Amino acid sequence: MMMGKDKNRYGQYFTIEAIADFMVSLIRHDRSASVLEPSCGRGVFLGQLEKYGFNNISAYEIDPALNPPYPYVQYRSFVSSPLDERFDVIVGNPPYIRWKNIEPELKSELEDSSLWKRYFNSLCDYLFIFILKSIEQLTENGELIFICPEYWMNTTHSRSLRDYMIANGSLSEIFHFKDAALFEGVTSSYVVFRYVKSVHNAGIDLYRYNQKGKPSVQELQQKSCFDFIRIPQFRQGERWVLASEEDRMLLSAFEQECSKRSDDLFSPVDLYRLGDFCDIGNGMVSGLDKAFRIKDVSGLNDGEKSHLIHVYKAKDLQPFYNISDSYYFFMKEEISENQFQIKYPSVYAQLSACRDELSKRYSYGKDLKFWEFAFPRNESLFRRQEPRIFVPCKERISHKNYFRFAFADESTFPLQDVTGILKKPDCNEDIYYILAYLNSSRVFHWLIYNGIVKGDIVEFSEAPLASIPYRPIDWDNDAEVAIHDEVVNNTKQYIATKDIGILEMIEQNINDLFHV
Repeated sequence: MMMGKDKNRYGQYFTIEAIADFMVSLIRHDRSASVLEPSCGRGVFLGQLEKYGFNNISAYEIDPALNPPYPYVQYRSFVSSPLDERFDVIVGNPPYIRWKNIEPELKSELEDSSLWKRYFNSLCDYLFIFILKSIEQLTENGELIFICPEYWMNTTHSRSLRDYMIANGSLSEIFHFKDAALFEGVTSSYVVFRYVKSVHNAGIDLYRYNQKGKPSVQELQQKSCFDFIRIPQFRQGERWVLASEEDRMLLSAFEQECSKRSDDLFSPVDLYRLGDFCDIGNGMVSGLDKAFRIKDVSGLNDGEKSHLIHVYKAKDLQPFYNISDSYYFFMKEEISENQFQIKYPSVYAQLSACRDELSKRYSYGKDLKFWEFAFPRNESLFRRQEPRIFVPCKERISHKNYFRFAFADESTFPLQDVTGILKKPDCNEDIYYILAYLNSSRVFHWLIYNGIVKGDIVEFSEAPLASIPYRPIDWDNDAEVAIHDEVVNNTKQYIATKDIGILEMIEQNINDLFHV
């Protein structure tokens, strides 16, 4: 759910006038068209509709406290409004609320809705019913123009909504604003889309916002703040990837190479995934890194040194290797404060200097001592005596064509801004092969379209990493085994020498594997 200072219990995020003006300008119907704003808020869209000369306007608003100054506003919920009403145009900024955050009375309303019961469940969001019910209430060739987060375009639980939309019409334009600051305090990536009922366009005009900050009305009207490409129309049963035909073909070919072979021609494609071969865990949380980081190890006694852990943070990582590191004090011993001060005097002095800040850490429901990590998440995983791969939990890719999957030895721990990847016991591929594979251009290309992306930030928590298609080695194929071994050797050599010429060899190794 997008967060802003104007958020209330109805999931309201108020649209800036420039965006409302732009969205109304996208309407193709003439000024006599019947228009609905299903959640009008303070009335910014209504003002723009009147400015553009529309005079057959209806509007709903569930929150009478907003009191938009338009006599045709009905203070009721769109979800329960008459389903047999028809409109030529529906435009607006629908509410976005995750199921767990929906107010009880709104949940009851959804549970009574025939449309909700037919298409959705408790994994779905309040936004979905606004999109689907709007389409139901459009006339033939009617237009739906909404601004909303883009997450529903590729999540599993929104598939029924996407399939419904493709079955009943098509998108004509999508304006992808990524993480531009159109709402106060909002960090989600969002889109404006225009959808036409009963019309099946062959392609979609995709506009990607290429500026920082809020656009002006003039920039939007002239589309000078967008990069443009035409993409194929979406199909039923697929996630909506905002990619060109060429890129979609590359993604499809990549996934095909990572698919499990089946003798059944009619069975759905099943992919090998990284999570099938690796254990993945987010790093441990100290709650206040500056308190636990030990800058001068030489000043510690032997007992203090025995509780040091070798640590990589996100800033320490580069593709394949680390550029810096640090040591942190980490202890789970049951001990009184007096005993702690006696046994670990230098660390006690350092932690005591930050005691007030440490006391304000989120405690995860525990009686947390000030010398303890707030949440030693996945500690048992990282105690395993085997090498691992680290990657920053979040990576901005606006000016990069790589991610930072880095090798770490068996004694190194990730902190909260890093996610760790370790081989499962039955995985036969070498960790250096997995490292090279994850740093390959094929995986990068797949992730920028299929990873958990918010604006230009890709998120690498456990679930999205586990979903990455994986290319295992056919150990009965001598050519594949030879490529695997060459990848391993070249990767080790690159980490040792940092010779960038070896990167080209590694990339070629991966390409060779996909063409065996």
